[in-house]
Amino acid sequence: MRFFNDSRKTARRMYKKLHLNWLFNTSTFIGNLFIALIISYFFRRLGYGEAVDFVFLVSILSVGLWVTEAIPPFAVGILIISLLSFGFGTDYLLETKFPVELFTGTWTSNVIWLLLGGFYLAEGMRIAGLDRALFRFTVERFGNQEDKLLLGLMFTTAIASMVMSNTATTAMMITSVLPLVHTIGKSSPFSKAILTGIPAAASVGGVGTIIGSTPNAIAVGALQEVGIYISFTDWMVIGFPMAIILVYMFWYFLKSRLRLGEVRLNLDEILQTNQNTDKFKRRAVMVTVSVTIIMWLTEYFHGLPVAATSAIPILFLTITQVIRAEHVRKLPWDTLMLVAGGLALGIAIVKVGLAEIVINEINALPISVLFVTIIFSVLAVLVSNVMSNTAAASILVPLAASLALPFGITAPIIVALSCSCAVLLPVSTPANAIAYSTGMMEQKDFRQGGIFFIILAPIFAFGTVMLWYLIAF
Repeated sequence: MRFFNDSRKTARRMYKKLHLNWLFNTSTFIGNLFIALIISYFFRRLGYGEAVDFVFLVSILSVGLWVTEAIPPFAVGILIISLLSFGFGTDYLLETKFPVELFTGTWTSNVIWLLLGGFYLAEGMRIAGLDRALFRFTVERFGNQEDKLLLGLMFTTAIASMVMSNTATTAMMITSVLPLVHTIGKSSPFSKAILTGIPAAASVGGVGTIIGSTPNAIAVGALQEVGIYISFTDWMVIGFPMAIILVYMFWYFLKSRLRLGEVRLNLDEILQTNQNTDKFKRRAVMVTVSVTIIMWLTEYFHGLPVAATSAIPILFLTITQVIRAEHVRKLPWDTLMLVAGGLALGIAIVKVGLAEIVINEINALPISVLFVTIIFSVLAVLVSNVMSNTAAASILVPLAASLALPFGITAPIIVALSCSCAVLLPVSTPANAIAYSTGMMEQKDFRQGGIFFIILAPIFAFGTVMLWYLIAF
């Protein structure tokens, strides 16, 4: 018998040969539950109350299941909603009660509608062949060399995400490169680089403008309440250089890590493919995409929420028969289950006061305000990896704004920038969820990029904002 150095790999291979994957997954699930119960037992002794203890247990279990993939990620999302609904909606476990709709209602949240609108746009572009047109545009500008093409795709994504939804940007860019990914295969290093680099560029690129990411707007609003006005230009001075530099560094990281060289891809077949698309459908999609993007960019003037604007592609592409029932059935609904579960967990963490407990403990530490600000920046990117970055910013930004000057001004911006750089898990951001929904990525493929930004994002956010403060004030 051949022995392997890594016992975990040996176990996996032996289970696969015996067709006992179900046994391995079951044992992994039980192991995660056991570890979560042990950790929660010691946490319970702190005496925060049964509601906090229960949400802490669900959080630890969920993170463990997402990391180990004992069950599919979308199943973890359903499990979260089920556990929270059972715990707070019945009399069997907890005395604390919350309406079940608080957790099941995440299915109708703004993020879900935004994702669904993005899926419709992406599917419409695929049907009309516009995804290939966008890919052709990037190739014409950056060429067909692996490393340069990846750089072009990531920069195009980052710039676009500064003025429109990160989710919609990722949906369109991922759709445009899927023909290439399917051609070279999902095991290709270049495929991994594309599907990792595009969602990361969309998330990080969003820090470039106030409208690029929701945490940015939260920080600006919090500062306005204390009399500090940050203009659109002021934010770009901070966010744009940080976004461009981080995207470039991550491109170099992917290029080196995946050993992308100067290999030239043969894209002739993809670029010259004639889909013979119905001209009416093509024009209908182009008009729909244009109107949707314009509505997203002009939200400040018309006041229609971005999520509500998502009704435009859903309605128009259906009326024009571009998207039919068979296309809707093929949409990645499992991704919506995944995101809904993450949103429900974030709501529970806020409602029971677990997030506030963590922040209060940090503030009580006998350390300088400077170090507290650094902790805030690190905590922001860590928390945003397991819950909505909007929810994380909503919790951390107001607390950061209460710090003594100058950190009462700089810390909220630092937190917002860090929140937008969470890309460790598929559930960390809708952009990651879209890449994962292609079926070409596994959860472990996001980890290296997630760790990269966990380390560098707080450093760049802190350095950039403090430099801006010293110059501007």
